[in-house]
Amino acid sequence: MRTMEFKMERPGQVKAGDAVTITEGVLPSNYYYIINPAVAMSGNVPFTKRLISREGIVKDVIENERGYYVTVEFKEDEP
Repeated sequence: MRTMEFKMERPGQVKAGDAVTITEGVLPSNYYYIINPAVAMSGNVPFTKRLISREGIVKDVIENERGYYVTVEFKEDEP
């Protein structure tokens, strides 16, 4: 299994156990991923660590002083 963290701006958009779909975006030297429909966004991911799966399960939503962070688990191995 592979996990990835996403930054969510508003609470309550997703919760643990939710199935989510992911959209991939491309930058000149990285990929980034968005939980649909524009719920949360990943940090930049190097080309060598590209995410293959487009569906995952929310494992946790954490609030800290910087905002809300969503951990999603995907059915693929870590690169």
